[in-house]
Formats: sequence, structure tokens, C-alpha cells
Amino acid sequence: MMLLSQMLIMALAETGRMQPRPEHGLDFDTPAMRWDEAMPLGNGLLGALVWGNGDPLRISLDRTDLWDLRPVEEFDTEEYDWGVMQAWEREGRYDDLKRLYEEPYHRPAPTKIPAGRIEIRFDKSPPFASATLTPADATAAFHLADKTAARVWIHATEPVGVIEITGKGGVQPRLAAPAFGGKEAGPVRPAIVAGELAQLGYPPPVERSGDQWTAYEQEGWGGFRFAVHLGWRAETGRWLGAWSVASSFEGPDPAAIAAARVARALDNGLDALRESHEAWWREYWEKSSISVPNPVIERQWYLDTYKFGAASRRGSPPITLQGPWTADDGKLPPWKGDYHHDLNTQLSYWPCYSGNRLEEGLSFLDWLWDTRENCIAWTRRFYKLPGMNVPMTADLHNKQIGGWRQYTHSATTAAWLAHHFHLHWKYSADPEFLETRAYPYLRDCAVFLEAVTETRDTAGKRSLPLSSSPEIHDNRPEAWFSTITNYDLALIRWLFGAAAEMADELKQDDDAARWRRALAEMPDFALGEDKRLLVAAGHPLYESHRHFSHLMAIHPLGLIDLSMGPEAAAIVHATYADLERLGTDYWTGYSFAWQASVAARARNGEAAARALEIFATAFTLRSSFHCNGDQSGKGYSKFTYRPFTLEGNFAAAAGTQEMLLQSHTGVIEVFPAIPEHWRHVAFRNLRARGAFLVSAERRDGVTRHVEILAERGGPCRLRCPFTDEVLEFVMQPGDRKVITQDME
Repeated sequence: MMLLSQMLIMALAETGRMQPRPEHGLDFDTPAMRWDEAMPLGNGLLGALVWGNGDPLRISLDRTDLWDLRPVEEFDTEEYDWGVMQAWEREGRYDDLKRLYEEPYHRPAPTKIPAGRIEIRFDKSPPFASATLTPADATAAFHLADKTAARVWIHATEPVGVIEITGKGGVQPRLAAPAFGGKEAGPVRPAIVAGELAQLGYPPPVERSGDQWTAYEQEGWGGFRFAVHLGWRAETGRWLGAWSVASSFEGPDPAAIAAARVARALDNGLDALRESHEAWWREYWEKSSISVPNPVIERQWYLDTYKFGAASRRGSPPITLQGPWTADDGKLPPWKGDYHHDLNTQLSYWPCYSGNRLEEGLSFLDWLWDTRENCIAWTRRFYKLPGMNVPMTADLHNKQIGGWRQYTHSATTAAWLAHHFHLHWKYSADPEFLETRAYPYLRDCAVFLEAVTETRDTAGKRSLPLSSSPEIHDNRPEAWFSTITNYDLALIRWLFGAAAEMADELKQDDDAARWRRALAEMPDFALGEDKRLLVAAGHPLYESHRHFSHLMAIHPLGLIDLSMGPEAAAIVHATYADLERLGTDYWTGYSFAWQASVAARARNGEAAARALEIFATAFTLRSSFHCNGDQSGKGYSKFTYRPFTLEGNFAAAAGTQEMLLQSHTGVIEVFPAIPEHWRHVAFRNLRARGAFLVSAERRDGVTRHVEILAERGGPCRLRCPFTDEVLEFVMQPGDRKVITQDME
């Protein structure tokens, strides 16, 4: 006989409440006339933006390994040195510091680059009618007033995109290469956008065309090349097109590679390709789902979870600032579209753990692992120390590209990246990953941090010769603090503790003792009289600030948590109260997304929901992309600038999940931080630490059931939602445990 909880879950799925519905997608009744308002498609490697009014229909093209990788010459000089940096800071040589570390970032390259654009015009140019994006099958649909319709999609796993057009009129396709050449680079200038694509100075593309196809090949810096090929088949009342983008990373003839992919797609018929595409996305959406009574938050979660699946795929480069959706406006992408490791890459991968999308998250961890030799070499070159740190702004190969010196050369960047290896181990409970990837990565980081913290403070505790807190004081001289910041301290304390925990698990007793000794030599956190976390000793957060770097110990690291007793609870509550007291004047969109997780850890569901709703309504464009500034005109922030970056989207998805399920304390808790007025809430297959998949439903304000599926088995601890006691039980792989309030 089927259990009541199983029937409830099946009923939710059958009614569509636990799957993406049409209202979870994008529905335009006016055309998107800017690239950043477009409907996004992607498969981790290829990306596309569908926009325009039909005169033409535009499809902006991208591929995530398209980069101008020219080196930063200043970083290969004798003065590029950690010791020299410290000396210049002491001597006040700020012009030299900016010249060496910051000005190179304002040159056009290195940078992420776009792939071009497809433009399709129709006979008689009928007016625009509507456009939709459906996350369920990752498809953009475009309708004109004369019943002409276009369906555009990128295959879920194959590097090919498809255009299907039905209607009576003719179709005129055009392939447009980016404007990469013909302009001097111009003077170095600090700006979000470093210039125009034309400043890269590439030669003109080599364009070719034939019967039912058009293509071009573009040479970039250092002989790098990429090619775009568009082919089509025209039938009565139907036009089928396919495109692909190939790069010289794949082989010596990218033009031939792209052409072969397009021919294979068109010649073999699109039905089988479409079937496998839809099957992949069905499986993706089966991994987890939610139902919450706030339609704004629920829709944003599905849109952001969709974009995560479109932007991150194992075997492809991980998510950059804009992922597979590089700017299509003739300019370089905002902040070069690079890898920012002072929160952007980290926040982008927060949702994959409790969201049960570990496979997609491995895109990031594989890349960090594969690029570690570059990071080790940089650590030896710049710091002249053993172990590994990671540049904060990085190119495709995780090499330093410069910027504000206090953060691009922070000593703790690798520690925050290492946190993701720890999270994957905790949520997967994979012993092989621990032994072969997670601990070796953390050990390299610990060796470096042990060496770089040999500097001692007046109390004899370990410290850093230069310590900062992103992005407090921006790049002004005072951004280096005279004592270690709570940001650096939290990351170092967490890293030594996590490395010791892993060494214990692997029976490496000497290593475990080594890291615990180092941890014991670190100072305590700097607190105010009211117990709030300061930025550094004697330095409270004086004003509203976008980056919550000072409270890393609370979230995401969990070093200070309500579960740890009254003293820890006082720190959490005082720090959160201070955050709210200072207000949101100088927050960006990602600040609100991050706030949701911080509020959820403080068990403030009302504040978490409010932050997520503000994020979705004021800091997203109609495309659902997170833009940094407030677009609502309601004064949530004094920042109103527009450039979009993705970390806010994915941090918002993680914040929603944090409201529904928490397990960072080792105890699974369902609905730990939801508003009182959320009477009906449900989720399916969110992931808890220990590799447990959890489903739960709350009706009429009461949790009715919890179901736990053990992926690997082992001890499981659950806070019973009916009695508040902690239930402990051992599960075998594949076991299900159902807790219900009523079984009748």
C-alpha cells in the first residue's frame, strides 16, 4: 500500500506544481530590442541570445572558450613580487602600485570575446506578435503577426544550435562576424567596459558561402582561431537551420569541424536530435523542484535553475561573469567577462549542492583542478612560497589578469575556492573524490596559508603582512588593513579546520595535527561591543556595502551558527541587525541574493523572502539576468547601473533553497526559515549533506511529511518537524525513510 507521503509527492508532480510551468518562463508581448533583454539558450559550451522584432530576428552567438589570452607583460617583470608590493605599500608608492597591478586590467585584453550573430529576415517584414522561453525544454519561440513562427534551441549536449521556421513567406539568413578590428586600443582608462571589440585589432574574418550555407573564420590573438557555420534546408512552408561554433582548441581546422557538425545535424534529421535534447532537460528537471506560495520567488528560482543548467556543464569551461552570453553590442563584455574569484564564481556555484545538481557543479571543480599547475607556478613566481594560491581575476587558464591589487592579489582567494571542493565532498559523500581531489586541493592551499601567515601579530598569533576585505574601501590605500580582517581570518580558520577534518577521514594523522596547530595559532574574530562581526579589529562596517565579506564566518563558511549556543547566536543576531541597520543604499543585486542565505541562517524567513522578491523585481532584466544596479526606480539602492553578471541569479536560487532545507550543522532541517504566512510549501529531492535526497510538504502551516532517500547510506540525523527532537538512524544505500504527522 502506498504511503501517504508518496501519494502527496506523486500528486504534486502530476498537477505540475513541482515542475516548470509556462508562467515560470519568459513571455514577451513586446520585442526585446537589446541583447541583455534577450531569451538565453545554452549547453555550457555554446550560448545564444534570441531577440529582435523580426526585422530582423537576432540570435547572438557565443562559445565559452573564446578568449583573447594575450599575457600581461607587467606580470613577468622583477618588480612583480609580493615583497615589493609590501614595500611599496609601506612607502606610499601608490602610483607605482596602480601602474603595475591595476592599469593592465583596463586594457582591452585579455578578455572573453563573442562569436557573432545570426540575423534572419522575413518576406514583407510582418510585425512582431510574441516570444516565449520555456525552461522545461530550453526552447525559445518567436511569433509574427502573419503566423510565421520560429523555434530556436541549442542541443543539450551536442555543440549545435537549431532554428525551425514555419510560415508562407521566404527566409533570408545572414551571418555577421563581430567587429574585431580597425581601431587603436586607445589610452588605458578605468571603466566597467574596457573599450570596443574593434580595439582588439584582429584581421578581417575570412567569409565563405555556398548553396544553403554561410560561414566565417576569425583569427584572434596569437594565432587562435574560431569558426561559425550556418547551414539550412528550405522546404515548402518550412525552413530548417543549424549552426555551430568551433575553435582551434578542438583541432587545426575549426571551419571544417563546425561545417561537419551542421551537416550531420541537418542530414540526419532533427527529430532524433530534438528527442535527445528534450530527454536531457527532462532528466535535469527531475533532479529537484520546489513549490512556494510566492509566485515571484518561485518563478525566479525556476528561471535561475534553468540558466544554471544552460551555463554550466561538465566538460565545458565553468561560468564566467556572463557565462555563455557575452555582450553583443560591439563592446568588450563588462569586466572583460572574466573569472572573478572574490565572490562571482563562488556564488555562481552555490545552488548546485542543495539543489542536487552536483554533476553540473563539477564543471567548476574540474577546471579548478585542471588549472592548479598554473596557480602553483604563479604562487611560486609572485609570493615565492610553497603551496597554492589562486589569482582573483583570471582568464580561461586561471592566470592572473590584474585589477584592484588588494583583491586580485589577496592571500585567501584559493581558500574560498577550496570551500567548493569541501561542499562537493560533504554533499556527495564520495570517498574517492575526497582522496583524489578535495584533500589534495585543500592541502596545497593549507601549505600556502601556513607559510604566508608566518607573520605574527603583537599577541604572537599568525597574521598576514597585507590583509583586505573585499571590497571595503575599494582600491584606496586604506583597503589594506593594519590587522588581519575577519574575511581573511574566516577563510584561513575554515581552511585549516577543513583540512584537518579531511586528513582525519583519510587517517593522515600527521597532517591533521599540523593543520590543527596552525588553526590554534590564528587569532579570534574581531567583534564589536554588541558582539557583531567587525571588518577588522577597531574597524566596524561604517556604511552600507555591497560585499558581505566581513560576515563570511556566518555564511557561507558556517564557523559561527545559531546551533553553537548563546554566544554564537548573539554574534549572528547582532551582525545581521547591523547589516539591516546600515541599509541597502550601496548594495548591488547580488547583495540581496546573498542576504537571503544570511537571513535564512539567522532563521529570519520574512527577511529572506523580502530580499529575494526585491532581487527578482528590482535587480533583474526582463531576460531574468541579474543586473548590478536597481532598475525599479524604488530606491532600493543608489546604484542604478545596468551591466549584468550571473552570480546574483545563482545566489538567489541558493537562498531559496536555504529557506527550505539546511544541513550545514550535520542535522537535516526542513523549512528552517520560511515566512509564517507561507502556508503551503513543498520541495522534492533537495540534497542534504551526507548524500541524502530530501522531499517534504507543508500544508496549512504544518509540515505533513518528510521523505529521505539515502544515496550512499550512513548515519542520518533529522530534526523532527513535529517534536523538534533530533532523530538519528542509520540508512543503507537506496533506503527510504518517511516521517509523517498523519498516516491515516
